[in-house]
Amino acid sequence: MEPKDYVVLKIEGEYAYLSDVEHPEAEPLFIAMALLPPNTDVGTRLHYEMLSYTIC
Repeated sequence: MEPKDYVVLKIEGEYAYLSDVEHPEAEPLFIAMALLPPNTDVGTRLHYEMLSYTIC
């Protein structure tokens, strides 16, 4: 999978909804908070590459 940037739209319990920065009209990605970096919050911009998320 190619590198992508996301923005956290909302957090519901242990899950987050991520919006693709390049395609904001696409369905949000639903992902477990355990897979995201510490201190991830609503509005955080994330970079996904090589099966890992980092804060931009």
